[in-house]
Order: sequence, then C-alpha cells, then structure tokens
Amino acid sequence: MSDLLSIGLSGLRSSQTSLTVTGHNITNVNTPGYSRQQSVQQTGIPQYSGAGYIGSGSQVVDVRRLASDFLFSQVRTATSQANELNAFQGQIEQLDSLLSDTTTGISPALQKFFAALQTAAANPSATEGREALLAEAQGISKSFNTLYDQLDKQNSLINQQLGSLANQVNSLASSVASYNDAIAKAKAAGGQPNDLIDAREETIRKLSELIGVQAVPQDDNTVNLFIGTGQPLVVGNTTSALQVVPGTSDPTRFQVQLVSGSSVQTITNQISGGQMGGLIAYRDTALDASYNKLGQIALTFADAVNKQLGQGLDLAGNAGSKLFGDINDPTITALRVLAQSTNTGTVSPNLNITDTSKLGASDYRLEYDGSNFTARRLSDNAAISVTVTGTGPYTLSFADGSGADQGFQVTMNSLPPAGDGFTLQPTRRGAADIDTVLTKADQLAFAGTARSEATTNNRGSGAIGQPKLTNGPSPVVVSDLQNLFGANGLTLSFDAATNSLTGTLPPGATLSYLSPSTTGLTSGQTNTMRLDYTDPGTGNSYSYEFTLSGVPQAGDSFTLGMNSKGISDNSNALALSALQSKATVGGTGSTGASFNDAYGGLVERIGTLTAQVRNNADASITVLKQAQDSRDSLSGVNLDEEAANLIQFQQYYSASAQVIQVARSLFDTLIGAFR
Repeated sequence: MSDLLSIGLSGLRSSQTSLTVTGHNITNVNTPGYSRQQSVQQTGIPQYSGAGYIGSGSQVVDVRRLASDFLFSQVRTATSQANELNAFQGQIEQLDSLLSDTTTGISPALQKFFAALQTAAANPSATEGREALLAEAQGISKSFNTLYDQLDKQNSLINQQLGSLANQVNSLASSVASYNDAIAKAKAAGGQPNDLIDAREETIRKLSELIGVQAVPQDDNTVNLFIGTGQPLVVGNTTSALQVVPGTSDPTRFQVQLVSGSSVQTITNQISGGQMGGLIAYRDTALDASYNKLGQIALTFADAVNKQLGQGLDLAGNAGSKLFGDINDPTITALRVLAQSTNTGTVSPNLNITDTSKLGASDYRLEYDGSNFTARRLSDNAAISVTVTGTGPYTLSFADGSGADQGFQVTMNSLPPAGDGFTLQPTRRGAADIDTVLTKADQLAFAGTARSEATTNNRGSGAIGQPKLTNGPSPVVVSDLQNLFGANGLTLSFDAATNSLTGTLPPGATLSYLSPSTTGLTSGQTNTMRLDYTDPGTGNSYSYEFTLSGVPQAGDSFTLGMNSKGISDNSNALALSALQSKATVGGTGSTGASFNDAYGGLVERIGTLTAQVRNNADASITVLKQAQDSRDSLSGVNLDEEAANLIQFQQYYSASAQVIQVARSLFDTLIGAFR
C-alpha cells in the first residue's frame, strides 16, 4: 500500500508539474519571443520483487523548450533584411518626392528661366523682360540652394540616427552578455533556464532589427554575436561597443567604429542589415550620388550661362557680366578639398574647375606617399593618374585610364608630408554655392560682339550673314575687338578673278573658307567662312564664323565691325536660349546631356531605385511573416491546444488522486482488521 501511495503521489506531482507548465504557456501567450514548453515524463525506477519488477510511478525529468535554432536564425535574417529595406525605403521616398516635386524640383525652375530668357530675347531693349529674367535667375539659384539644404538636412539626420542606433545596439549587446552569463551559470548548476534563453533570443532578434548579426552557439549554452564581416560584438559575457564619429575623410559623413578594449576599428563599409545597414546603404548609393549630380548640373549651368554672357555686349556696349557667381571663387575652391583628420601636415589645397563639361558626378581620393600622388575615383573605384606641374605652387591635373581629363585641377603651395590624404569634392557643393550676383538688368549681354552688312550699292545678290563668335575669351576684351575691327570695321571686297574676298586685315587676323570649298567662294551657294584673330597685345584669340550666299559681283563689298550699338540685337540672347537643349552636362555632343535631361536622369534613377526598394521591402515583409509563422508553428503557444492539455492533465491529476484514495481505503481496511 505504501508503494501504491507513492505511485499515486508521483502521479500527482507529475500531473501538477504538467499543469504548471501548461499554465505557464497560457499566461505567456502574448510574451514576445516566448517559446512554449513541455514537461517530459518517464517512469520511476522499478523495484524488484519475487514476482518480478514492479513499477514505482512516474517523474518529470525535464521541462523542454520547443524551439529550433534554424527557425530562429531564419527569423533573425528576415528581420534584419526587412528593417534594412524599410530604413532605405523611408529615406529614398523622401528624396524621390523632393526631386520630383513641382515646387522644390529643378526642372520647373529651368523651364521658367529659359521661358523668361526667350521673352526677353524677343525685345532685348526692354527693361521689363530683363528684370523678369533676373528674377528667374534668382529663383533657380534658390531652387538649387533649397534642394541642397534638404539633402544636407537628411544627411545630418542620418548621422544622428546612426548615433542613436549605435547606443541601442550597445545596450542590447550588454543584455545579451548578461543573459549569457546567467544562462552559463544556470547550466553549470544542472538547470535548463528556458525563460532566460527565450529572453536572450528575443534580445538578439531586436538587435537584428538594428544591425545584421551572426549568432554562433557555444558549448556552454552561451551565444557569441558577430557583425559586419566577422567583427565580434558579444563573446560570452564580454561586449564590444559601437561608436559613431565624424568621418576621417569627410567629417559630414559619420562613420561607425567598433571599440574592443583599446582597439578601434572603422567598420562602416562592412555593416549590412538592420536599420543601420539601410541608412548606410542609402547614403552610399543614393544620397551621395544625388549631392554630386545636382552639384554637377548647377556648376555646368552657371558656368555655361556666364561664359555665353561674357561673349556678348550689354546695353552700354561693354562686355557681358556674370549672371551667377564665379564657380572658382577662392572661398569656394578651398571647400572642395577636405584634409584627412589624421594628416600631419598643414597644406590647404584649392580645387579649381577647368572644364565643367568634363566633370563627373563623383568624389575623389588623393594620397601622397612622399614621392608620388595617387588618386582614385570613388564612384567606381577607378584609378586616376595625377600629373604634377610647377614647383610651388604645384598644380595637379587628373585623367582616367583612357586619358580623359576630369575637368578640374588642384593647387598646393607646398607638398604635404608622406602619408597625408585628401578627399576631393569638385561637384558636391555645387548646388549650395550657386548664387545670382548680377543686379542691373542693363548689364545682361544680349547683343553679339560683331555685326556685318553689305554695301548699299552692291550690284550682285550676295548676302552676308551675321558673324557668330565660336571661340574667344569670356568675357571678351572690348579693346581686342576694337583692334580687330577698327573704328569703321573691316571691309572685304569680292574678287571675281579669284572668287575670294579681299581686304586689309589687322596683324594677327586671317580669313579662311570652310565650306563648300576651302579655297574660295562658290557662287550661288551658302559659303561658310571664318575670321581668326589673335590680339598681339593680350594674346587673346577669337574666331568668328559667318556666311556669304547669293551671287556677288566683282567689286561688291561687305563690312564686318564691332557691334558697339547693338541695343536691339538679340543674337547672344538667342545663343543663351540655345543652351536649354545643348548637350553640356557630362560631356559634349552625344556623350553629354542637356540640363533638363541630366536632371531628369537623376529623377528617373532615384524613382527607379525607389520602386525597386519598395518592391523588395514588400517581398521582405512576406518572407519575414513566413519565417515567423514557421517559428510559431513550433514554438508559438496555441490556446486551444493548451486548453485541451489543461483538461487532460486535470484528469490525470484526478486519476492519481483516486489511486491515493484507493491506497488509503486499503490501509484503513488493513488497520480495521487488527481492531
């Protein structure tokens, strides 16, 4: 009877434990990361008797945690990817909206500027049209500035977010290390701390929302965590810390460092996954490219407009003034070169733009080893050759592998110490630095610098076209033009014997034939000629092209002169209008693009990338849900199942109690027999 009583008691204990486990499951149904538990029973050690082995009841030998490391790993990976894409999507959708907006975008401002220019060109002497053009110039400058400011704010916000996320990562890593320590101690004492393991797993999952982590289980039931390409974040109960600091090469681009004891390692480029990975990937693939592309367009636009204005004359007959600020202003050129924070020298280089049509939308890395300079284009990591001229100041020119000039030069008063490095940013600040500086509308150079006319009493039908300046300094030097054309202009007469124009040209001037013949005029056709001139005093060179059509007669004359009174002339204004469709950004001809096309390309690229990221983010949510469902199918608490278990174990408990009741009745009967 004592054996029967013991068996009943063991059944009570086993059923009670099972009921407790079931109740624990039910109460934690909404606990994040909880894995359902199951009691494991086995028979007690049987006792030998003359009749054989007789059972001694049951016992609970384990409370098993129903979980799979593989399924948890899938959830972590899917969580990391989903949060990375979500962070990327949140940032790039802002950028996409900003670039394509009809208020903040550049395309509407470009259209308004060129529309105002065409209106002003229709009546070049009217003040109203000129004033309207100045207003639109200020508007497009403001549009570039505003767009840059918004990009800069986004960059600053990313820096702040990286710092906040690093602090959260450090906090969660410390929690994982504490759990490791507690779990290892519990395991060493012979226990299985299921709830602690669940809490640690949930902490690691939360960590994967912030940054991609690899979890490696150890023999002592601890888990080591690694980030990036294998950098240790948690090893046992020891943690490393993340810190976010201004970049060594660019203080505006914060970098992530891993601090382990006295060792500090920059791991920005190794980070992937989680919100940190998404922010860094967005900055590297979209934000930096937008900075540079927008700056490239702004620099090319300002330079092209200024140069064309400089090749015309204003209402007072003076050379055209700049509408926008000088792209190579000394206060700007110094900001285009960032010295590495670890530099030991104090050299302060300047970066001057030499040809905006050759500029690319990229930053560059320049290093000096004590003997030679090396450079690399950061957008595609291509090696760039560096040519050094001068002996103080030194001028550095840059060309890619095909020999293509990069459109800028760097000047240094002295050579830096060996090991110093610099980040070159020819276009990054272009949109921030563009500024409308012309305030007087009568200084807009709408008139061409030269005019032509046929002599009134010519006998033939020869007609001369207006000369077009195809090459010359900007701004032109009025005294050079006066030296070329003289007070009364250059008179060219038709010589029927040689089919050519003859006349007295000043020193440094030559007249040549371009088409259809290169040796003389072809009567009855449109002949293109070129007047080249190099001023002996200044050394400035000019090239004018003009046409002569019809059939001139012997002795017919034509005059080329300076357009000093071209108040109603709009030839240079029309040349300015032609810039709207001219390929000037990123090259000339078939290799370049117009201002609108270049900006449209930027908007299209960001829009396409936004759509891709949005689709990938939606897919990642589906993958994450599938991973969570797979994990929950094993580890999740099913209330219906637990309710059934509760009834089942309650019945077991009642049956065990009945066994005890029988043992008690038998004992009472036995005691009664001796009374």
